[in-house]
Amino acid sequence: QWSVYSKPVPANVRELWTLLLQCSCTTVVIGGLFYNWMFASLEYSQHLCIAMAVSFSLLLLLTLFLVHPARCVFSMIMPTLGTKQGRKLLLSTCIMIVVVNITPNIISNIKTILQIIKCICKNSSESLLNSTALLETASWQFGDAIQETVNSINIYRPMNGHFQFSLLNNSSLIYQQMHLAGEKIGRDFLAVEILVKDSVRVGNRLVAGFSMFYLCFESTWYLKNYLTNLRFDNFYITKKLERLAVEKRSAHLLVGSSKSLIRPSGLKLSREEVMLCLVQAMLLTVALMLMLVVVAMDHFAFRVADTVVRKAAQFSAVPVTLSIKYKAKIGILPSLLRLLLYKELTLLDFEKSYNHSLIFSSAHCRISPPTPPNPSVMLVVGLLFCILYATVFLETYAHRLCRKIAGSFFETWEEKRAHYLYKKLSRKH
Repeated sequence: QWSVYSKPVPANVRELWTLLLQCSCTTVVIGGLFYNWMFASLEYSQHLCIAMAVSFSLLLLLTLFLVHPARCVFSMIMPTLGTKQGRKLLLSTCIMIVVVNITPNIISNIKTILQIIKCICKNSSESLLNSTALLETASWQFGDAIQETVNSINIYRPMNGHFQFSLLNNSSLIYQQMHLAGEKIGRDFLAVEILVKDSVRVGNRLVAGFSMFYLCFESTWYLKNYLTNLRFDNFYITKKLERLAVEKRSAHLLVGSSKSLIRPSGLKLSREEVMLCLVQAMLLTVALMLMLVVVAMDHFAFRVADTVVRKAAQFSAVPVTLSIKYKAKIGILPSLLRLLLYKELTLLDFEKSYNHSLIFSSAHCRISPPTPPNPSVMLVVGLLFCILYATVFLETYAHRLCRKIAGSFFETWEEKRAHYLYKKLSRKH
């Protein structure tokens, strides 16, 4: 089946239909994956995704069926997904998953904390305003007692003893200001959430488009260098090279050059390849740390919101007692009998206590419960990062597979490359 797929021209009608079936199956699978990627990860509209997937599938079918080098480039794109460009696509997918699922959860928990603060402010202000009503009641009762005492004597009449309180007249204004402040905070958080989602969505689409374009460019660039430069990526002990060495009775050339040559099907990595893998793994670890910071913020926001909700429910009412103790006496002291007679007359003896409770929380407050982190999101991100780390060490083998694909599509050119490498080894020997 692979020989039919990699041939420049089918040999007969049977191979022609086989090639058409292979290209059709490939385009159906790729079209479905392309639709799911655009709709689920890049968040395009469904109608646009369907139109793009159908158009892309038809164009891909015609290109694969009619253009032999295009089949080679497309086949090399698959292993190229395991290289740096494929990691960029997977990393952009991880970022989109984190932003779409974790960031709204963090903002939701922060909103819960702000709702609790708003509820506490509202209830405490209501209790404080009710305490002013208590002061008004106490002042009027105390003033009535003083006024009755003053009316009972005709010696001196002071002014009205009542106090005037005007704080209760501004209660509606306080509620209105608190409501406006809560709405403003809610609008600000919603604007931030929308801005973050839109920015990440646009950035993710740009990165995805650039990565797909670069995947095609990298495969095309590799094939172009493979077909035009005999020295390009030509340090492998292939079967054609072994057969050529046996025919020339120079098998010792391959044994003596084992340090500089690599078998494409082997697991051996050169020192340069190992160092490149370590550098890529370090860069990927930095991205993982940033992801873990966002995840830690999600857990921290949930813990804080959950603690605040539980503590707010345990707030007890604070008792407040207003005690008024007042005693008024009048002394009658005739100037002639100052030393012989002293008499006091009690005019008023007022003693009373007023009780009130300051309430900080209420069951009538509309508080959304804190949202715990979604474990499925963590599982998906963890699996994607496992794949990312795997591609770091599989990148070398992906490059080798690309070379093997190019050699199977252009066997004549592969023989020329084998002859060139054999002559190079012979001169060096």
